[in-house]
Order: sequence, then structure tokens, then C-alpha cells
Amino acid sequence: MTRSQRCWVHKTANILNKLPKSQQPKAKAGLQEIWMAASRKEAETAFSRFLTVYRPKYPKAADCQEKDQDALLAFFDFPAEHWIHIRTTHPIESTFATVRLRTAKTRGCVSRESILAMVFMRVKSAERRWLKLRGVARLAEVIQGVSFKDGVREDQEKVAA
Repeated sequence: MTRSQRCWVHKTANILNKLPKSQQPKAKAGLQEIWMAASRKEAETAFSRFLTVYRPKYPKAADCQEKDQDALLAFFDFPAEHWIHIRTTHPIESTFATVRLRTAKTRGCVSRESILAMVFMRVKSAERRWLKLRGVARLAEVIQGVSFKDGVREDQEKVAA
């Protein structure tokens, strides 16, 4: 099974850009209700509610939201400990923001080797502020293709029921 996740930070920004400023705070709260849900069922209910509220007046925003529903809710198929890391790509982008800032200013002024050394040093510097991955023990299960439902391993869910 191929699983991919869309970034909620970027998707929220894209949807809010399709709404008038007056509607954005309420819409943002509705979107947060989706990605902060405890289960896929709760998220799908909030997703449907969002579409019902915004589709009549703002079809572009609703279409933008609806087209990526499966990818946006894919994090429910991973261990709950990983959700905080895979809902957004923002940590990755913030790491490379400093690199992008420096390389844009030095473009054409240095050799390839010096640019690579500078990028390496910027990333090493950023690495000191990285957070440790939660649920690192669960990575082996994800790699092996173990199924998760709402963040809980499916075979463990049957034992608990």
C-alpha cells in the first residue's frame, strides 16, 4: 500500500487564500478541527461539515480541500506517535530556509565546492535544534508495512476490543 501525506500547513494556507479575510478565522478553526481529530471517523465528519458550510458560497475553497482528502488524512494510517511529525513538512522547510537564504545571496560568486561546504555547515548548525523523532521504535513496523488504524496497530486494536 502506497501512503503519502500532504502538508496541513500548506493546504490550510491554500484554502484560506480562496476565502475572504472575514471568513478565514472561522475556516481555519474548521480545518484545525479536522487535523486535530482523534480518529479518521471524527476527521471525516469534520471534513464533511467544512465542505457543507463552505461549498455553497466558496466552491474553490471547498474543491481545494476535497481534492486531497485521502492524502490529508493519510496520517491516521501511521502510529499516533508519528502524527506530529507527518502532518506538516514545515520542519523540513525551516531547516532549509537558512540554506536557501545564504545560497541565494552567494549565487555565482563561489565555486561548487565552497557552496556545498557552506550548505553542509548550515545544515549541521540547524541540526542542533532538531527535535528527536517520537515513536522511533515504531519505524521498523512502518517500514515492514504493519497496518495502523487511527494511530493504533490493527492487531493490537483487536486484542484491546
